[in-house]
Amino acid sequence: MSDIQSVLDTLDNAVASGQLLESSRDNIQALLEGTTSPVAAAAITELADNGSWQELNDRFFKTLAFGTGGLRGRTVGRIVTSAEQGAGGPNERPEHPCVGTASMNFYNVSRAVRGMIIYLKRYLAEQGIERKPAFVFGHDTRHFSRDFAEFSAKVCTELGCDVYLFDAPRATPEISYAIRALNADAGVVLTASHNPAHDNGFKAYFNQGAQLVEPNASGVINEVNAITSEAYDVLAEGEQGTLHVLAADMDRVYMDDAKSLLLRPDLMQGGEDKTKVVFTNLHGTGGHCIVPLLNELGFEVLTVPEQDIQDGRFPTVDSPNPENGPALAMGIALANEHGAEIVIGTDPDCDRMGVAVRNDAGEMQLLTGNQIGSLMAWYRTKTFIDQGIITDSNRSRAVLIKTLVTTELQRAIAEKFGVGIVDTLTGFKYIAAKLQKYEDAIPADKKGDYRSLSPEQSRTLRLEYSRFFIFGGEESYGYLGTDSIRDKDGNGAAVMFAELAAYARSEGKTLAALMDDLYTEYGYHLEVGKALVMEGADGAAQIKALSASYSENPPSEIDGAAVSRVRDFSKDDFEDAEGDTLPKEGMLIIDLADGRSCAVRPSGTEPKIKYYLFGKDAPSDDLPASKLKVANGLESLWVALEADAKSRMA
Repeated sequence: MSDIQSVLDTLDNAVASGQLLESSRDNIQALLEGTTSPVAAAAITELADNGSWQELNDRFFKTLAFGTGGLRGRTVGRIVTSAEQGAGGPNERPEHPCVGTASMNFYNVSRAVRGMIIYLKRYLAEQGIERKPAFVFGHDTRHFSRDFAEFSAKVCTELGCDVYLFDAPRATPEISYAIRALNADAGVVLTASHNPAHDNGFKAYFNQGAQLVEPNASGVINEVNAITSEAYDVLAEGEQGTLHVLAADMDRVYMDDAKSLLLRPDLMQGGEDKTKVVFTNLHGTGGHCIVPLLNELGFEVLTVPEQDIQDGRFPTVDSPNPENGPALAMGIALANEHGAEIVIGTDPDCDRMGVAVRNDAGEMQLLTGNQIGSLMAWYRTKTFIDQGIITDSNRSRAVLIKTLVTTELQRAIAEKFGVGIVDTLTGFKYIAAKLQKYEDAIPADKKGDYRSLSPEQSRTLRLEYSRFFIFGGEESYGYLGTDSIRDKDGNGAAVMFAELAAYARSEGKTLAALMDDLYTEYGYHLEVGKALVMEGADGAAQIKALSASYSENPPSEIDGAAVSRVRDFSKDDFEDAEGDTLPKEGMLIIDLADGRSCAVRPSGTEPKIKYYLFGKDAPSDDLPASKLKVANGLESLWVALEADAKSRMA
């Protein structure tokens, strides 16, 4: 205790001199009193002795709060102490994760797991269910992901839960699928999705295979955030849970489900004339299922050897994010070398997919998430109608789902085909909630064990009694074409997009030309994403203040155009197209009188405030002129928005 007191005395002096936040000092004391790790005290002492106050503030300015998506934060500090580095780990990572109440480490993972267990045991008891809770755990290739997954499984079994743990890295959507297939009560993926290599996260799911929504979200959050210590009492051996390992058998049933997304097997050429695809998993999990899937479906698949290696450093890219063009550069080079028509890339946990396609000039062209989603939404809707599955008598029950910040091109497509379109808040959990609503609307005596039905059987029921989900997506490169999974799915998206490429080829068109056909028919739509990044304790305060300023003092004019409407989702009440009330969210959508619009919202997973810019032009025979007009308008809009943001932060 004397050593701890000495550290605290040093911290008190730093607080008094303004170098350390008082909240950081209090959280350091709470951690030192609540952890059993000898690394914690050593790392804190080293940082304090070196006067690394900004690092201590960034690590301790808050306790990492469990939100509706779980936890996410740095697992490798900007400064790695000698205690954390230790003997080192695989792929040149530190031996121990970043010490800090605002960091992803065993302290916070322990809190998260135990809070979920407490809530689940109470939830099952209230439902009159007398059995052990069952969890599914999966993880990606990030630093400490396997360590955190095995640790979580150990905590669960020791506290009386049955556990299904994947034997190696797997895609996030496969964990969602497994939760439903195994009728588990909850699941967790240890991943930070497409974040930088120094981050990791704890992505939490409930019994429907979707991320937490109310009322369960608040219940879990309250339990997790009430826990301040790593210590817990291990149950007697006879009361503990059982560990089951998931491996190739689960992969097979998941892949078979993904194969059912293929609508036109006749498009698959045999022999020498296969559609050629380059795939890269960016050192993540995507290649485990996507490569065999596409091969089984008749595509010729090439992979990027250097990026096939599962490595949490993501050494060949600045960012393992397929939204960013440079992440696909090696795939594009390989496609040019072998004449492939498309390049597909997925992020480390394979829930997002980015692509590049060959255009009429023979060059590889990147598509945005809005373009990818719109092409797939159009193709799948058109094909279901062509096949007589969606008809005049049932098309009112067919629906596309998108988020409010996803392109309005998809609305134009839905309206022209005469199918429904529903907007949700940002986050795939809201799309998943719609899918659960549609499932619940089927009469119980008709659906039986819904999860055991084939895609054709469930589709028939939804078209007759509920709503048939054609396709859903969000601008941030997440897509879904089935209701057997309740999260965005990079594996299924690769199948759907590869089929789209085969369709375009059968029509003698490039995918870039097919995209222009949509613009010509539905009007040119352009969306531009921007962000202001503000990291650490100071950044978090800046983001909060800037976000509040938009709500308290929304603009009345931007870039010379009057503001015609402001929708403040943090305080106003809104309903979606089906009459369901939207939850409150810190987002503002601003519509301008000239047809441009923008949305502003703090990121829920990254230290940034995001801006979504939207522009469009009516259908025109002069598409190049439309593209130039709309692009110039959004470029000017961003200049004005950025200047306005700086003035608000001054």
